[in-house]
Amino acid sequence: MKIIATNIGDRKDINWKGKIITTGIFKFPVDIPIFLDKEDVKGDVICNREHHGGVEQAVYGYSEAHYAYWKHRYTSLDWQYGMFGENLTIDHLEETKIHVGDTFRVGECILEATKQRNPCVKLGVRFNDMNIVKQFWNTTMCGVYFKVIQTGNVKVGDAFELIKKCPENPTISDLYIAKRIRKGI
Repeated sequence: MKIIATNIGDRKDINWKGKIITTGIFKFPVDIPIFLDKEDVKGDVICNREHHGGVEQAVYGYSEAHYAYWKHRYTSLDWQYGMFGENLTIDHLEETKIHVGDTFRVGECILEATKQRNPCVKLGVRFNDMNIVKQFWNTTMCGVYFKVIQTGNVKVGDAFELIKKCPENPTISDLYIAKRIRKGI
């Protein structure tokens, strides 16, 4: 696997049907390395620390391979990497094969897979269509949150290399499906 895009975003206030929603989901590719720190990505805004950022969710990765599925459903969007709020767009990140605890070397960093990303209203705001939230729940293409074991810079083209596999643990998609069932979706 390799890094296709590195993405960061600023704070954005959106008027969504008369209500102001503050979000950092509008991430865009950058041409410089990004620094993955212990609780977040330097230069990337996180507006809701209760659900994003922190040690267990310092970096969000999403698969470039999943983009084709969504582009087919949302043909009118101006597609670019970072659309799902991911910091790292990785060519073939597969949630059904990544286990909690799997560890990867990328750039100067070491990352450990921790959990799935659960969609919220802000994904609907980003897509300008709340249908995306339920559609996202009805796939296993949730993306992966990572803990940063070793901080450092990551850039486009860096290899995303598995260095430790934890097959005894559930996969990221296992966690996601269990959460969906608990929510009754």
